[in-house]
Amino acid sequence: MSRTSAAPTSMKPVTAGQPASAAALRSIPRSPQGAADEDDQGAGEEVQEGRGARPARVGPARHLTHPGRRGTRHPPVASRAPAPHVLHPGGRSPMPETAPKAAGGHRVVYAPRIQDLLARKEPVFRIDASTVGVCDPALMAEVVAARPVLSAERSVYKPAAGADIPHDSATRTIRALGQDVTAAIAAPPPPARGLSGAWPYAATSYLRRWLFASDPLPVSLLSKRGVTGSDALSRLVDRAVTLWPASGAGDTAGALAGQIRDASGTLERKQAVALYRRASATLCDGVAALAGNALWLMGPAREQRAARPGLTPFLWETLRLLPPAWMLWRKGGDAYAALHPEIRPEDDVALFPLLMHRHPDFWTDPLEFQPERWAGVADPEKTPAFMPFGFDGARCWAKHLVVPLAERLLEVAFENRITLRTEDGRTHVPLRSLLSVRFDAETGA
Repeated sequence: MSRTSAAPTSMKPVTAGQPASAAALRSIPRSPQGAADEDDQGAGEEVQEGRGARPARVGPARHLTHPGRRGTRHPPVASRAPAPHVLHPGGRSPMPETAPKAAGGHRVVYAPRIQDLLARKEPVFRIDASTVGVCDPALMAEVVAARPVLSAERSVYKPAAGADIPHDSATRTIRALGQDVTAAIAAPPPPARGLSGAWPYAATSYLRRWLFASDPLPVSLLSKRGVTGSDALSRLVDRAVTLWPASGAGDTAGALAGQIRDASGTLERKQAVALYRRASATLCDGVAALAGNALWLMGPAREQRAARPGLTPFLWETLRLLPPAWMLWRKGGDAYAALHPEIRPEDDVALFPLLMHRHPDFWTDPLEFQPERWAGVADPEKTPAFMPFGFDGARCWAKHLVVPLAERLLEVAFENRITLRTEDGRTHVPLRSLLSVRFDAETGA
């Protein structure tokens, strides 16, 4: 498989530089049809996701020469004012070429603001007065190479308790999380009835029980949705955890919780609490989103497909077509202004893997779900125009855990005859920092 020299050699899911924040999401223009708030459940264009009719391949990739450093002209860009949305005469948005083709009978209803992004043709476009969006693979490669990622741009290892996270603390956290995941995958999973309910939330809760079941109270409360959604509860639990463990407590704690127990000093303990919450929540949320998206894209024949050896190609294709980390955020500066005339020093930059992964110059049948395109690909992350786990210098801290854990979660779901319940075969994708489909599931266990 060939690679272009401009394509990033390794790239980050849930934590790349940084994932879409609430402010970043709000900056995406509303659909002029006026339908959407940030949830956007049930609104927007309806398109179909599924498996295409013929095999596809990755490459050979045709290099998109970015003109910024090579003496050619830049591609056309949107004006500096927010770009108007062009409607058909009937008032409806045109069906974009980036909309997935019909197959498999499963349909996706995107939030209107996501649908508007999918309809864009420009490689570089202005989102608002201070934000520029980029989906051109070559320019994205130059953006991520222009400067190192700032500590404040990271989602897990950003500053905590008023101080930067030391490198050795970050390394210990990665190692501890890997130990907990490895131990969990080797152990029997929790009862599969925990996978029944609304996804991705049911899967997130299931993963927390699976990975961190040995962690005692109050540590196990740190990443609970009911706690993280309340500032008051979060502060209360944080305070309780800083007093943990009492004498003789904590013998059952996992490796990640052990980082809190073994911390020396108030600052180190507070940062260990923050790292536990961020790392556990980010991993569980990201894996749940990936597994749920894969379940949906596999369609009604998922049971037969699951019988094939290995689910890994299905997960790589899901990371291409419905990547949980669909938008990555970089703070503006002079380093980016030199790359393209549309980018000013004061502009923040939003990178869109969701759009890049559908680039027809790099992907055969880019709108079709074709796991077979990954057959025989030794290192998918080196594929041109593919950014499943972020980019070099800000790669996902847990990328080596995400696909194996998602594969194991899917195996448990299939073994227990999971069934997806939706309205007329449709699912909604709301405007969130993680791209994940919504559906209800029921297991036979």
